[in-house]
Amino acid sequence: MRSSPARLLAMAGIAGLCLAPGAGQAQPHVQHPPQGRAPAAPAALTPAAPAALAPARPELVRREVVTGMPRGEQQEVHVYTARFAPGQATVFHSHRFPVTVYILEGAFTLEMEGRAPVVVRAGESFVEPPNVRMTGYNRSATDPISLLIFYVGEPGTPFLDMVH
Repeated sequence: MRSSPARLLAMAGIAGLCLAPGAGQAQPHVQHPPQGRAPAAPAALTPAAPAALAPARPELVRREVVTGMPRGEQQEVHVYTARFAPGQATVFHSHRFPVTVYILEGAFTLEMEGRAPVVVRAGESFVEPPNVRMTGYNRSATDPISLLIFYVGEPGTPFLDMVH
């Protein structure tokens, strides 16, 4: 059962301030509710009626059919954040399963072996294919980049395999 703000205030024993008649000074005053009833909440503590808003809905950023997902009974979900300084790059690597990146800030350049470079900008996403050797770059000389990385793999599978 959820308690109203007034009931929570009464249960917590929170004191209010009231003006003493004729004194002109604020005096502490504890208001005790009648037996079995909580007092009405002060106007400042009464929640305003919510505006008639439509329910929040997710906005689709990317939908893509992929191959190479794990097929076992269990999968392990990894969610990472990464920040690249201007000019910084990843190691040369590959992933055993698809990786989805979402760019929060800046522009991320991904160079994948045998493919044209891809630039993914803030608010965009990209699915990196599995078993493709690649390096990611921040090609800016002045601006950092921030991104979210989503990876689903078999339990215990490393996020990336370095290529030597």
